[in-house]
Amino acid sequence: MFDKAKNGKRELMVQVWYPAQASTGKYAPFIPDPQILSYMAANYGLPGFTFQHLKYVSSHAYSGAQISSVQTSYPLILASHGFGSSRFLHTLQAESLASHGYIVAAIDHTYNTFATAFPDGRITTSTTNDLFSPNHDYRTESSNRDKLGEVLSGDVAFALDQFELIQSGQIPSHLKGKIDLGRVGVFGHSIGGATAYDASYDPRIAVGIDFDGGLYRLRDREGLRKPFLFINSESGFEKLKMIMDNRVYTDADLNRMGSTREWIDQVTENKKLELKRIRETVDAGGQMLYIENTEHLNFADIQYVSPVFRMLGITGKIAPERVNYIINAYMLDFFDLYLKNEGGVLMKGPSLSFPEMKFVTSLQ
Repeated sequence: MFDKAKNGKRELMVQVWYPAQASTGKYAPFIPDPQILSYMAANYGLPGFTFQHLKYVSSHAYSGAQISSVQTSYPLILASHGFGSSRFLHTLQAESLASHGYIVAAIDHTYNTFATAFPDGRITTSTTNDLFSPNHDYRTESSNRDKLGEVLSGDVAFALDQFELIQSGQIPSHLKGKIDLGRVGVFGHSIGGATAYDASYDPRIAVGIDFDGGLYRLRDREGLRKPFLFINSESGFEKLKMIMDNRVYTDADLNRMGSTREWIDQVTENKKLELKRIRETVDAGGQMLYIENTEHLNFADIQYVSPVFRMLGITGKIAPERVNYIINAYMLDFFDLYLKNEGGVLMKGPSLSFPEMKFVTSLQ
């Protein structure tokens, strides 16, 4: 799966945002390395020039800025991207959290990104695409997802190990002494959301958020018993609701989905176990929500890249600016509640300010 790794060891690129002293100069670019843009286009089946305009886009952060001295230390949030995606596609979420007093570290899961550029000029691409093939039966596919998930969860644990070394000064960094390792959270999208859930079994991680990611390694352990937030797309929640309501897919449904009865039956069996895990976590103080008029890719910055995605239904009818605003508000409220002992207003129930956010009150 990761057989191209030098000496059998994978290296990780991790991008860090943090509260900074007032700074001047130029904003850091949105794209960490423009060379990856042609790979990104190929990932979506588009010509190499399609995303080249993104190299002219700035972020809202300064490279190498001095960390703010307003607090002696800041909580740490780790971020995990979706399958074949990239760390920079969670820039807006990271910037939002950093601007509210968090250190945020987004991990590029090497060999499971469309491309990762390293400082020495190497570029790695995805070697995991064949894990999910139309030729596989469901059990093979599910097993492969568990194997991949185990590697991704390991990446989060490894990154946290490194932040412990940074905090203690064993790895030189201007973040030394500034990381509050007693207040660590994690979030992710798609399989990265499942990674956030799985990584949260690590006792060092206090709290986490899964954006529209179906869980993996379901048979390995009991449900997570710590505060955890599930935020689904409307289409993702509809699929779960089919299971909850014991609704049966018609032959026409299966034809439209390009699936078989046998495959769907096995998916249903797996999803029932997933719902059991989610229920156990919600019962322990978690929450499950979904956002109206959203699709799977509304949880990453890819939704801003082209209006074509919305026209094709790859992203939902909701405007990217609006859904990003909603996600950032709920993410901040949740992390503030459990990592800073403040906020938590939005977690109490439906809000008139965010009518698109729906609370799931029953998972039976």
